Amino acid sequence: MNQQTILLIGHGSRETSGNLEVEAFADQWRARQPQRRLEVCFIEFAEVLIDEGLDRAARHGGQVVVVPLILNAAGHVKMEIPEHIEHARLRHPEVEFIYCRHLGASEDILAILKRNLRKAMTSLDMPDPRNTGVILLGRGSSDRVANGEVAKMARWLYEDGEHPMVDIAFTGITHPRLESMVQRQARLEMRQIVVLPYYLFTGTLIERIHRQMAGLQSQYPRIRFAQGDYLGFEDEIYALLERRIDQAAHTQPPVMMECDGCKYREFAADHGHHGHHHA
Repeated sequence: MNQQTILLIGHGSRETSGNLEVEAFADQWRARQPQRRLEVCFIEFAEVLIDEGLDRAARHGGQVVVVPLILNAAGHVKMEIPEHIEHARLRHPEVEFIYCRHLGASEDILAILKRNLRKAMTSLDMPDPRNTGVILLGRGSSDRVANGEVAKMARWLYEDGEHPMVDIAFTGITHPRLESMVQRQARLEMRQIVVLPYYLFTGTLIERIHRQMAGLQSQYPRIRFAQGDYLGFEDEIYALLERRIDQAAHTQPPVMMECDGCKYREFAADHGHHGHHHA
């Protein structure tokens, strides 16, 4: 274990508080697993980016396990991080680099979403779920597989609950957007609407959601709105990361990421990137 270093890669945010939460998350993980050596870096909008993070982790020698602290796999996870790992292998040929799967849609994430939904319903004084709509609000991606993971979580929420409507919306890049889904649910006579952010930590987009919610409440005064928490510092996230590390270390060949029909597979084929889904 002493020869293994975990490199946790956060997305990065222009909002400093978002990056600070990732650092705090890492500190809590160190406290939970003091035997682990853990380094942190970010994809963008931060001081320590991927190349520097890989170099820092490689200084310890042995094995570096690269762990993307990211919910859905799109270009960053499927192309960018593996490319940086390949360059790191050239710089540090004596070090073994292992790339973990992203968090992904799972029962662990579903458990957090259900708990956040219950909290939001409590804040509304527990209205009848049969006239309360739910909107799962994700970041949005140009990758349809990543967007499909949000849809998968929404469907699981619907299957496990009594809410007649569990819609998905996105804050950018793709559609539908939050305002459109609220309009749809209002038209179908939902008396309350709970918006569940499908985000790990705070940042500029969480702040945008707060502003949108305030505007929607003014626009629809007869509907009661509640905004759930983002996923953040939950036991299930730590447990899922531990399983991802164990899976990556003990699975041969490495687990492939979901990419059937995605544009990154086509891009890789056209540009000579083979096996980019694992490093």
